[in-house]
Amino acid sequence: MILQALVKYYENLVEEEKVSKQGWCSAKVSYEIELSKEGEIKNIICLKIEEERGKKTVIRPQNLLVPEMVTRSSGVSANFLCDNAKYLLGISQENDEKDKKRAEECFLAARDKHLSLLNHAEGEMAKAICLFFQNWKPEKAMEYPKISENWEDITDGGNLIFGMGTHYAQDDMQIKRIWDNRKMEINQEAKGICLVTGEQEEISRIHRGIKGVPGAQSSGAALVSFNAPSFESYGKEQSYNAPVGKYAEFAYTTALNYLLSDRKYSLQIGDTMVVFWAESGKTDYQDAFLECMEPPVDNQEELKGLFERIQEGKPIIIKGNELNPEQRFFILGLAPNAARLSVRFFYENSFGKILTNISEHYKRMEIIKPKWEENQYLGVQEMLFETVNKKSTDKKPISNMATMTFRAILSGDRYPARLYSDTLIRIRAEQDEKKLSWKRMSIIKTYLIHNYKWKEGENYMGLNEESNDIAYVLGRLFSVLESIQADANPGIQATIRDRYFNSACGTPASVFPVLIKLKNSHMKKIGREKEGTKKYYEKLFADIMWKINEQEGFPKRLSLEEQGKFALGYYHQIQKKYEKREEK
Repeated sequence: MILQALVKYYENLVEEEKVSKQGWCSAKVSYEIELSKEGEIKNIICLKIEEERGKKTVIRPQNLLVPEMVTRSSGVSANFLCDNAKYLLGISQENDEKDKKRAEECFLAARDKHLSLLNHAEGEMAKAICLFFQNWKPEKAMEYPKISENWEDITDGGNLIFGMGTHYAQDDMQIKRIWDNRKMEINQEAKGICLVTGEQEEISRIHRGIKGVPGAQSSGAALVSFNAPSFESYGKEQSYNAPVGKYAEFAYTTALNYLLSDRKYSLQIGDTMVVFWAESGKTDYQDAFLECMEPPVDNQEELKGLFERIQEGKPIIIKGNELNPEQRFFILGLAPNAARLSVRFFYENSFGKILTNISEHYKRMEIIKPKWEENQYLGVQEMLFETVNKKSTDKKPISNMATMTFRAILSGDRYPARLYSDTLIRIRAEQDEKKLSWKRMSIIKTYLIHNYKWKEGENYMGLNEESNDIAYVLGRLFSVLESIQADANPGIQATIRDRYFNSACGTPASVFPVLIKLKNSHMKKIGREKEGTKKYYEKLFADIMWKINEQEGFPKRLSLEEQGKFALGYYHQIQKKYEKREEK
């Protein structure tokens, strides 16, 4: 299903002229070897361009359309018209004999390939390339000033092309026809039924690499690959074990590389790179999806309006464009695995259904926030960041948990238990005031509602004073006791939260009697200075204690589910206190 969807997307991209046709590819090119009519090197022209990346200006190679490049696993295999300095000039950065011999083998392979294809061509460019390969002596390369001056850059592994002035060899019409009509070397590829198209055709033995997945090989990692007899069956070796025709292999790899090359339409979640596309190929759907998953701060109101329209069943409108909710949408998660790629997940559904699931997720996450907080919606990456230790060197969330959370949001399935437990662990482990941030409380509330089916929680955006849920009420009580301590001791550096929160959350019966005794002495102190404040706390304390005594007092232990409710009750009571101060 993944390959079929990518092949369809490739065909849409070809119609829009965004990718190359079969036999051609986009490559990063650093230099042009400018030739004379006699095939001599006139100049080495740098083709690198400047690009703004944030606040920095970087120099990068140009992306040019060139004849399809070979997949190199080992050995010597030359490309046509575009390759590195070893193949086109026979030179390398290293000076040892082994490397010189390797460069010589590469140059001879490139010479044979170019002469076999262009030997009978009559065009000026083709003749110049043939004369170059017939007359060029790699050992004399240092005699050319333009090569010697830029030796380090030319031999750093970047691609070079041939040209005459500003006219590149791959753009020459006669050479293009020769390449398109070329007779391939003796082809020993097996024929069979392509599992993607269902057509009888040549089966691709080695699939092209996929580039752009962080952690995978920069030269490209394989999505379809078999490297050991234990993975083979019925005597089928390598990729014949998963018969994909040459057209389908070229199409899916081109489409996937296109998606990964544009960081605008990909998203990294933990160690997983997520790419997404609409069946029609229109980018409006990709823009809308990305804004929903990682909502920008300056676009919160527009996103809120979109979610309201979805909930009301109105048309989906993004930046003035009305999108078809029935449009099929695909999301693919890829992770590095040595020289190969692992498929973390693949999800397909209508665009409208996916946005509805995302909208419901954000609705569950609604919670009262501090007044200074500008973010209305918590993006997926921010959400997962709350589960990791901020002081650790590796701040990435657990890979499986990250991808399972992402998929749960898209499909409306249950959230992974690790999301909830890791959030509680961070609350217990950290001692600063941000341990109970609105972001973590949003995660806890969302998980309790969706996984534990806590129906009451849907009304818990802010403090629910009517709730009799024992764990929630205990959280409120702990917050009140902390406020009493703080008012009795202005400027106190450490409160009962720092010392007793974890034990009160887990074993309330052993902790709360101690805290209530402390409260009595604090109340006496408050009464001497602020009689009105003392009366306020006495009433609030009595209301909460009545709810607890009605349910047989303090429980000995709280379950994991109840510990989340405890934290939520504490947070809501704290926010209510700040709200009162602002009103005053």
